[in-house]
Amino acid sequence: MNMFTKAITKKPCKALIDGISTAQFVVAGEKPDYELSARQHDKYVEILESLGLEVLDLEADERYPDSCFTEDPAVVMERCAVITNPARDSRNGEKEEILPAIRKFYSDDQIFHIEAPGTMEGGDVMRVGDHFYIGQSDRTNAEGARQFNEIVTRFGYTSSTVPVTEGLHLKDFAIYLENNNMLVTETVDKLEAFKDFNRFVVAPDELYAINSLYINGTVLVPEGYPKTLKIIEDLGYPVRLVDTSEFKKIDGSLTCLSLRF
Repeated sequence: MNMFTKAITKKPCKALIDGISTAQFVVAGEKPDYELSARQHDKYVEILESLGLEVLDLEADERYPDSCFTEDPAVVMERCAVITNPARDSRNGEKEEILPAIRKFYSDDQIFHIEAPGTMEGGDVMRVGDHFYIGQSDRTNAEGARQFNEIVTRFGYTSSTVPVTEGLHLKDFAIYLENNNMLVTETVDKLEAFKDFNRFVVAPDELYAINSLYINGTVLVPEGYPKTLKIIEDLGYPVRLVDTSEFKKIDGSLTCLSLRF
């Protein structure tokens, strides 16, 4: 079971209102409120700290509207860090901006890069023990997954790929909560790759809540999803409710907002 001690977060920028949105979880065209997003971000950082994490909270970067989602430009683990290669032009530069923060924790011989034509975003990478499930999506291609596997297997990790057939990233539709428990959609529930897990299917009207976040025994759950909250509480996890309403408007949720290691 992974115990987290550190996290990297980044304050939302005013350009957040131009963040990428598929309008999957909100009304199309609904824009985030910057001031409210800043308060929600600060509360999120406060919760991580209360759970024992030392948080490096980076300053906002107006050049990259989605850059508060630090999970996407890197994947971090105990033995190495992988700088990804985000597929969208508006996000690709984030990989350069996250590098100085990564270098505070990893030596150069522990830092690797996904190179074109490979693409990858951290939202497609779900860790279970020392294994990584890589979602094949519009954002993460087979070549990116191949390079990632080549890197992490040198350090004793393993990886495999699963299809992302709905929405943006794998972790929008499957999340691992430790203790062999997983929150999934009805579609993901049928995947052979996850057949050995205790799978809990989240109601169609609460899909956003699949992206809950296990941190050192506690599960962070987005506010406003009582059925999913009950599933998690019935499993015996202590829960912290977190308001992420503004990040939801640009396809962001709890795991996206930090790199945890």
